[in-house]
Amino acid sequence: MDCLDPALKAPPHSPGRRKVHYLFPDGKEMAEEYDEKTSELRVRKWRVKSALGALGQWQIEVGEPALPGAGSLGPELITESNSNPIFMRKDTKMSFQWRIRNLPYPKDVYSVCVDQKERCVVVRTTNKKYYKKFSIPDLDRYQLPLDDSSLSFAHANCTLIISYQKPKEVLVAESNLQKELKKVQTAHSSDGDCTTQ
Repeated sequence: MDCLDPALKAPPHSPGRRKVHYLFPDGKEMAEEYDEKTSELRVRKWRVKSALGALGQWQIEVGEPALPGAGSLGPELITESNSNPIFMRKDTKMSFQWRIRNLPYPKDVYSVCVDQKERCVVVRTTNKKYYKKFSIPDLDRYQLPLDDSSLSFAHANCTLIISYQKPKEVLVAESNLQKELKKVQTAHSSDGDCTTQ
């Protein structure tokens, strides 16, 4: 998280949520939203400028995916089936967690493992109906290895829940970040508008 130190932080306020907006020197933007009571990360999204300087779309790293057609003015002519699997990340204090909804198969059909060569987690079914590979960007940012023993999964209510225990380096960095965010919040608590530090 050393790259967060030089980033400009702007904390807009919403009731029950703490939002932080980072502007990095290379033009990237990151927006995070935390639960005010638990300090749990609810949303993290990134946006990168194009080669011509135009702002790109927000890419959600943590949180609910945007609903198809949300924000569009016209009616949707073609929509995705609501029975398709929906992949999202929703972290807890002690683990990174992903949820894949609309997977009706029993738990013994799933295989979840770490691919060390590609630095990703692989989810597959024995009936060959579902296959997904995804990385853990937080571990890539800290340049930490993936550990198969930190990975676990459960299945309930047609949802596959995959958990990866956070390494102590990540827990320490997140704790330090929360302390820093509280300083930023208290520094701006008297200000009415959102200014950038």
